[in-house]
Amino acid sequence: MPSVKVRESDSFENALKRFKKQCEREGILSEIKKREHYEKPSVKKKKKALAARKKALKLRKMRFTSER
Repeated sequence: MPSVKVRESDSFENALKRFKKQCEREGILSEIKKREHYEKPSVKKKKKALAARKKALKLRKMRFTSER
């Protein structure tokens, strides 16, 4: 659970900005979006396979550009 200690010199906007950044780092927003709607196991499997393909393609591109 993210928490932010607000110092006297901090403004509300700065404290909110740090809180949002901490939530993002811990993956809370992505977890909420993931749990918002039910996904069938077959759909989850397809998304996982697609993500793996994208990651592999990205790695290949990085290797190809670094060899040149």
